[in-house]
Amino acid sequence: MISFENTENAFKAKSNSELTRSYWLFKIIGNPALVNLGAKWGPMALNIGFKGLIKATAFKQFVGGESIEDCKNTIAELGKFNIGAILDYSVEGKESEADFEHGLKETLSTIEMAKGNAHIPFCVFKVTGLARFALLEKISANEVLSASESEEWKRVKERVKKICSLAYQYSQPVFIDAEESWIQPAIDELANENMELCNKTEVIVYNTFQLYRHDRYDFLKESIALGKTKGYKVGAKLVRGAYMEKERERAAKMNYPSPIQNTKADSDKDYDLSLKLCVENIDMMGLCAGTHNENSSLYLVKLMSEKGLAPSDKRIYFSQLLGMSDHISYNLSLAGYNVVKYVPYGPVKEVLPYLIRRAQENTSVKGQTGRELNLIMQEKKRRTAK
Repeated sequence: MISFENTENAFKAKSNSELTRSYWLFKIIGNPALVNLGAKWGPMALNIGFKGLIKATAFKQFVGGESIEDCKNTIAELGKFNIGAILDYSVEGKESEADFEHGLKETLSTIEMAKGNAHIPFCVFKVTGLARFALLEKISANEVLSASESEEWKRVKERVKKICSLAYQYSQPVFIDAEESWIQPAIDELANENMELCNKTEVIVYNTFQLYRHDRYDFLKESIALGKTKGYKVGAKLVRGAYMEKERERAAKMNYPSPIQNTKADSDKDYDLSLKLCVENIDMMGLCAGTHNENSSLYLVKLMSEKGLAPSDKRIYFSQLLGMSDHISYNLSLAGYNVVKYVPYGPVKEVLPYLIRRAQENTSVKGQTGRELNLIMQEKKRRTAK
């Protein structure tokens, strides 16, 4: 029986000094006022010489490095415990064609590095790293494109196809991340097109389903039905979601019904229903359960057992973010389950929005920071008592 209370397993990879660093970091993140201060002044702090401090604390906890090369140590360390890495180029908010071409090149480089490397089971990209947000918004709203926008959309499709085709060529699975609801239809269209192209015999392309949206369980059912009709396998990465406040604010401001579930219990229910649906259809699917939720992780373990699936069945992975929920990742991995960690990378300045989101997420998710802190304190106490 798996226990997420086993702190010796959870922090096996951490030295005493690393554990202490994590303790102080989560202590700070547990203070909303300090997190808000960091979000406001973080960019300025970088400009006045605090890069070293940021790099030695939050960056070191949650990010693999500034470049693909920098991530090699993190990949090797995770690999020692049979935990895979997903290289995630976490630069966002770009708007020029030059930036999009750079994003394409960077993603192709992660696929090249992952080729034949058992420690990098998946690659990932955000469509907003390859396309203008406003263009995706226009397509998602079914608005008529101008001639130049149509050409621009063709270039976006070509970039996504290049990534998925190289992934297909190397049998290297790739995730397409989910983003804001008002650009998601364009992303879903790209995901479905490329799943149809690449997923005839094995699951290469995965779409991402954010279950904090009340329509995504039904959309997952539709995606599975479409795959069955068109004869391709469906890749599903299940997450709860990352844009809740933003989504609700926009819905209120623009006077349309919020796409977000009414309660966290509703999100949890749809997440677990989605796990069940995927396991029931696993013969034509690949599933990655991206979750920091202990109950959902244990529920997937139970579903696998009931269906007679081995923990090592390559069609099913558990995933957490680097620097978070190690008690889930390491205990599952040591029990023989397939586990991956998202390993973001990029220049400190460019990755700062990602770091701020991680801090805010830990502050806003009830009990998340307290849980991390409590486990770290338990392990420090256990080590001291030895």
